[in-house]
Amino acid sequence: MRLRRPGLPPFDLLDVALAVGSFGLFTLPVLLRGSGHAPTAAIAVLGAAATVPLVVRRSAPVLVLITVSLVLVVAAVADVGFTVFHSNAGPALGIAVLTVADRLPPARSLRASVAAVGLVTVAEVTAMQIHPGTGQNAIQLVLAIPAWLLGYAFGARRQAERRLRAEEQERAREAERRVRAEERVRVSADVHDIVSHTLSMIAVRSGVARMVLEQRPDEALVALSAIETASRSALDELRTVLHSLRDVPGDPRRTGGALDVGPAAERPTLAHLRSLVGNLRDDGYPITLTLATDAAASPPVEESAYRVVQEALTNVVRHAGRVATSVEVGQDPHGLSIAVSNSAPVAGTSGAGHGSGHGLAGMRDRVALYDGTVTAGPRRDGGFAVLVRFPSGPVNRSGDVDRDGADSRG
Repeated sequence: MRLRRPGLPPFDLLDVALAVGSFGLFTLPVLLRGSGHAPTAAIAVLGAAATVPLVVRRSAPVLVLITVSLVLVVAAVADVGFTVFHSNAGPALGIAVLTVADRLPPARSLRASVAAVGLVTVAEVTAMQIHPGTGQNAIQLVLAIPAWLLGYAFGARRQAERRLRAEEQERAREAERRVRAEERVRVSADVHDIVSHTLSMIAVRSGVARMVLEQRPDEALVALSAIETASRSALDELRTVLHSLRDVPGDPRRTGGALDVGPAAERPTLAHLRSLVGNLRDDGYPITLTLATDAAASPPVEESAYRVVQEALTNVVRHAGRVATSVEVGQDPHGLSIAVSNSAPVAGTSGAGHGSGHGLAGMRDRVALYDGTVTAGPRRDGGFAVLVRFPSGPVNRSGDVDRDGADSRG
């Protein structure tokens, strides 16, 4: 626990305990027994001066090392023994050297430690000559070497931990950036599919309404009602896509921000393919759907699968017209598979051909988010086929197939 007092550097309670313990174990016994060969006041003052700086050793390691070294120099020259050992051998200098080695770069800490310990050693050797009967020795030099090595080890470990934390934080930021990028790809693909499909349906139905408006107004009303329904459905789907942006980690537009798109609608799944195909059949497109009853995946994958089929059928409407088209969705131990194929375009179809390829590019980007693959290209009979696979684990369910279209119209 770190504490701070106004005008003073922060200190740690552990360091306070360390300073108090050093004074209590190495100087207080000398004061209590009266075994020192120097005035009691000098013993108390120098003992406190050598241990009190340890309180701020983490915030000012070099200053603490200098202070402790000068106290030992003064004690040696003045022949004051303030610890229970010869040469004032105690933890103060060792702790100061250890802290410097722990907190500073190796080269700088080594220079500071050598200078401080060298000064103390010279003072002790000099004191041996001045006061030969006091038992002075150069033990501080021996104590400082393992202290520096231990502090260097602590510092190296902390630096490694700091680098590891920095790398983990960078990986977390990179993962967040990747999530945002993937979300942008998914949202852009969703918007493209929704708008493209809806506009294609509106174009078809508005054309029908225009042609039958005078002769068969009832059919025109049905077409206009279908346009209204498709538009409302597209708005709901766009609202759902924009609503999902509020769940992106770290996105400033999350709940409570400027982005407020209202409640989210239901996100499409494989089960919604029946209504997708049914609506196109109502517009006169001969499409068959084969949907395996065991076809299932995680909600994001099912939504992507739905969008893939939606985009493929939109391309059929735009580039082929009312031609025989099949949609097959299956499941096997290797994953979810989708196949959308159509016959050759009818003559005079507006936009017949393969298009700009933007839809297929978006489809590949979407499927790639789940490590899936997309294969698309013309067939020998002049038609077009799109094959998609989403990998997954084994499926332990029935492999019965529910055929909707060629075998049933329910």
